[in-house]
Amino acid sequence: MAGKRRDFKRRVGKRPYRKLFVIAAEGAKTEPQYFAILDNRNSVIHVQCLRTKHHSSPPQVLKRMQARLEKESLRKSDEAWLVVDRDQWTEEQLTQLHIWSMGAVNYGFALSNPKFEFWILLHFEDGSGVSNSQQCSDRLKQFLPGYDKGIDADKLTPAMIANAIRRARGRDIPPCEDWPRNAAGTTVYRLVENILKA
Repeated sequence: MAGKRRDFKRRVGKRPYRKLFVIAAEGAKTEPQYFAILDNRNSVIHVQCLRTKHHSSPPQVLKRMQARLEKESLRKSDEAWLVVDRDQWTEEQLTQLHIWSMGAVNYGFALSNPKFEFWILLHFEDGSGVSNSQQCSDRLKQFLPGYDKGIDADKLTPAMIANAIRRARGRDIPPCEDWPRNAAGTTVYRLVENILKA
C-alpha cells in the first residue's frame, strides 16, 4: 500500500525588513568608520560622505542627501540624517539644514560643536573645558594616540557608546531645538540612540 504523497512545495519565507539609515556627513573617513561600528543585524547604515576638497559646506551636504533620496525612497520606518560640524559655518547655512530636517518625521540633523571628534571624545570623558577644535583634537589624542581621522572599532565598546550618549544628553539641557550653539556639545547622540533602538 502506497503511503500518502507528500507535497514538496517550497515555503516562501519573508525576510524581515532591515531599517535603513541614510547619513550624509561632512567627513570622508571618521564618520563612515564610526557609523559602520554601529551597524547590526537589525539595521543597515548607508553613509554618504562628501569626498571632494572644495564642496563640504552644509548646503553641499544637504544637496548630496537630496540627490540620494531622489534615487532611493525611504520607507516610513527609515531615517535620513545630516551630520555636520559647527566649524566656521554660518547660522544661515546651518538653519537651512535644520529646516530640511523638520520637513519629515524621519529626517534628522546632528551637529557637533566644535567638530565630530567631540562626539568621539565623549566616549572617553565628559569633554569639559573643550572650547575649540584644537583642544578637542589634543584631548582625543590622549585616549587615541596617533589619531588621524580614523577610528579603530576595537577601541569603542558598547559601554563606551552608552557613556557617550549619557554625557552628550547631559550637556544638552534643555534639549536644543536646532543645534548646540555656544558651548561644546553634540546632538549626534540622538541619531546613535535611534540606530541602537532599531
